[in-house]
Amino acid sequence: MGSRLVSTDFSRVPVGPARDLRLIVTGGGTGGHTYPALTAVRALQSRLAAAGRMLEVLWVGKADSLEERVAAAEGIRFASVATGKIRRSSNPLKMVSPANVKDMGRVPLGVLQARRVLTGFRPDVVLATGGYVAVPVGLAARMTHCPLVVHEQTVRLGLANRSLAGRATCVAVSSDSTLELLPESARATAVVTGNPVRPEILTGRADQAVQALGLHGFVRRLPTVYVTGGAQGSQQINTLVRDILPWLLQRANVVHQCGPDNVTELRQHTAALPADLAARYLLTGYVGAELPDVLALADVVISRSGAGTIAELTALGKAAVFIPLATSAGNEQAHNARHLQETGAAIALLGEATPDTLQAAVEPLIADSHRRTAMAGRARAAGRPDAAERLVDVVLAAATGRGTTRGAARHRAR
Repeated sequence: MGSRLVSTDFSRVPVGPARDLRLIVTGGGTGGHTYPALTAVRALQSRLAAAGRMLEVLWVGKADSLEERVAAAEGIRFASVATGKIRRSSNPLKMVSPANVKDMGRVPLGVLQARRVLTGFRPDVVLATGGYVAVPVGLAARMTHCPLVVHEQTVRLGLANRSLAGRATCVAVSSDSTLELLPESARATAVVTGNPVRPEILTGRADQAVQALGLHGFVRRLPTVYVTGGAQGSQQINTLVRDILPWLLQRANVVHQCGPDNVTELRQHTAALPADLAARYLLTGYVGAELPDVLALADVVISRSGAGTIAELTALGKAAVFIPLATSAGNEQAHNARHLQETGAAIALLGEATPDTLQAAVEPLIADSHRRTAMAGRARAAGRPDAAERLVDVVLAAATGRGTTRGAARHRAR
């Protein structure tokens, strides 16, 4: 039987009586779990502020973690609980390792601590975005009968969200293809919201990138390729691009964000580029506030295929060549990239990536503007730039008792 989906077109769920809303948000360990949560919190704050209400937020996470640093930077109260990381292995016997056994023993302590936090804070709703710290908090929400919204960023549910899905008031997913992978108990309350994207990503201007980064040697009639391996860069992507760079620069402009530790080595390799090609190449360790403008300038993106990257590139409608990180948890990056490739919304190098395979993937996109535009259109069709607002709809519905099992929203059969 197909799952029932709850429409997230609630005409923006009304926020109810004029009182503050209390939210516990949990999730973290990586930016892929942390930043979607932060974007959703900001969107919820704005929604409530427009109705004259305040949002009281408590972020529950792991001590000395990314989520604690992000919460501190945002002025969000933070509480820590014990958690344990499960180390994956294709060999089930290796899963029963001393480290895993020790960490599993920390989960009951984390649940006890989380229950005390929930009892003291008395949230209207809990939003869990994955990562191991979400498990004790999600279990405590269930034990205290607090509405729980679970959000999954990737095509396949991570271990933490998989364990919470059947206990949640609602499971919000980023892709339609995730629905058939959900536990049967979660399908009736599943909602496709997309993965929240920072709103500033959608406001970039190509001309501002040219001015801010001094790209005056770029030939604007040529396509621009943006290469990125994330904030720290990717040695694999850097090497592949380096090896095809003279060929690529004969056909395109290139912005190459290589990671701060890789600039010196790459600059040595590219120092011998002819002047006309070097003028069309920007090598930089990090792209910060200019990122929205760089993405607006880019016609083709070469990158990893993490959930956040895919959410941004599809929201913008960008033709992309993905080189998945082979060591990503559960091979999630390969699944993300494969999903878009199957719909013609991207090219994925799923086997061994070589300079030849990368060149073969990029060549039709920079040579044929019609093909590039068609792929960008399919990527845009897969994107959900309003994902944060959709997720806010779900959180408010759960908090106000208009959750998926209460019939307040319209249901669509799938």
